[in-house]
Amino acid sequence: MQTKDAIKFALTVSNGAVLVVDEMSGAATTFPTPNGGCHPLWVLGHLTLVEGMIPAVLFGDKNPAAEWQQYFGEDSKAVADAGAYPPFAEVRKKYLQLREQNLKLLESLSEADLDKPTKAPPKGREREFATYGQSFLVLALHQTMHRGNVTDARRAAGRATAIHAAN
Repeated sequence: MQTKDAIKFALTVSNGAVLVVDEMSGAATTFPTPNGGCHPLWVLGHLTLVEGMIPAVLFGDKNPAAEWQQYFGEDSKAVADAGAYPPFAEVRKKYLQLREQNLKLLESLSEADLDKPTKAPPKGREREFATYGQSFLVLALHQTMHRGNVTDARRAAGRATAIHAAN
């Protein structure tokens, strides 16, 4: 298996794992714990923001979701008021659009390109985003990490919690 194939596989599996968030569109601000946490709308928006980071990290381009930094950035705090956020459907559409762009970008790269150094890795995360290939892998790992938030929010909303990701 080539590195690019492994990355595509990781991105596909992690995408399927996190898109269980769709089941929470009607309860998008359900907190995963009684003490708050990252609710499904915040998770989806945060993942959208990170999807937009990929061309920014690799090439220094502007993040096409940058206007959502205040809502979904790393230092933002999830709030219970859904009206404080862009609508769930809009966030989901943007997420899917950026994911598709990133998959096309990955497809356009050669195996050798995966070892190229990134132009603008996030401050404090230079090691994780050092190369094109590592940046795409972090994207997949980041999604699986946030799957836990969505799973716990589903449980808090009284919904069944799937053990395996949908593919």
